Formats: sequence, C-alpha cells, structure tokens
Amino acid sequence: MPVADLATAALRLLEPETAHNAAIAALRLGLAGRQRVPADPRLAMPAFGRTIALPIGLAAGFDKNAAALAGLSRLGFGFVEAGTVTRRPQPGNPKPRLFRLEDDGALINRMGFNNLGIEGFAARLARADRALTALGANLGINKEGADPLADYPALVAAVAPHADYVAINVSSPNTPGLRDLQAADRLAAILDAIRAAVPNAPPLFVKLAPDLDEAALPELVDMAI
Repeated sequence: MPVADLATAALRLLEPETAHNAAIAALRLGLAGRQRVPADPRLAMPAFGRTIALPIGLAAGFDKNAAALAGLSRLGFGFVEAGTVTRRPQPGNPKPRLFRLEDDGALINRMGFNNLGIEGFAARLARADRALTALGANLGINKEGADPLADYPALVAAVAPHADYVAINVSSPNTPGLRDLQAADRLAAILDAIRAAVPNAPPLFVKLAPDLDEAALPELVDMAI
C-alpha cells in the first residue's frame, strides 16, 4: 500500500478533530515531504497583485493558526488561506464538533472559530515564505466581547505587512450574531473602518454566507468592489 494511502487509513481510525490536528502536526514537521510539488507553468496567473503558480488554493479552516504554512506550500497550492483567527484566543464550541458523513464523503463543521489569537498568528505569518505560494488571512470576531468596528481593523493591521490578501469573515453560523454583519449598513461601516485604519491594506475579500438572500447580493458586491 502506498504511504499516502496508509497514512489516510490511519487518520481515519482517529476521531475527526484528532485526525485534523495530526495532519497539521505532520505538515508542520515536514512529514508530508520536503520538496514542493511542481506546477505546470501554463497554469500561472495573476491574482492578489502578484503571480500565483496555479488557480487552486486551500480555503480557510484547515490551518486555523498558520502553523503549517511551509508544509502546505510544498503541496503545490497557488494560495493558502490561514484562519479563521480572532483578536483574542478562544476555545471554540464544545467537543465533539467535527463529524464525518461517511456515505457523503463530507464533514459537518461546528468548530466555532477555535484559535490561538492574532498575536501568534501574525508572527507565524511574518516568518512564512510567500515567494511560491500566496498567503491569505481569514479574520473573524470573538464570540464574546467583540467590537466589529474596532476588531476587524485591528486584525487587518496585524496581518497587513505579511499577507497577500485578507478575507473578512462575516458568514460563520457558529458565532452568534456574526451573520447580522452582512447587513449592508453594518458591512459598509466595517469596510470603511478598515480602509480608514489601514489605508495600505492588501486586497480585501468579504466571505459571505452561501445561503444569503440573492436580492441582497448586488448591493454587497458593489460595496466590496
């Protein structure tokens, strides 16, 4: 059996979140390989104000704490989005909170923005090599004591020198009240606060809920552009 298949089979014997953490540890320690997977030069394209090797990237949620960026880069992604990270550390929702749907080949995620906070996240992002893989930072607010108009600008300021782009996360159903920030007036206030506080911010993206009312989308898209 190939080593990759053996590792996958072993991970599937573990509880889902334990398997996830083991995968992060393996990537961080270089156990997934030390050489970058080469990309076909025909796949290179402009994005985020730079050139990326290919238009396939890793979404936020896998490496919440920017702990395995070098290992993920070696897998050959064109970009890796770390996070979601909040201003202060928080434990997330009670366990179990990650569930396998074996028949569907899918997962249910109820993690709740568990992360170690922006300070360490930004430091790890600063040490990462962005030459071959663009790095994004997905930013959210704490479950308790959050002030979106202060927290999002502070988060962007912390990662702006070290990220190729930033994603403002207002879509998670696991943080009470977060989706209320998708209202046009509230989102506009957040984006204005970020632009005022961090005028030289990297490209900003807004992560919206997939089930948002389609009638609300045009105004939000115009606002983001």
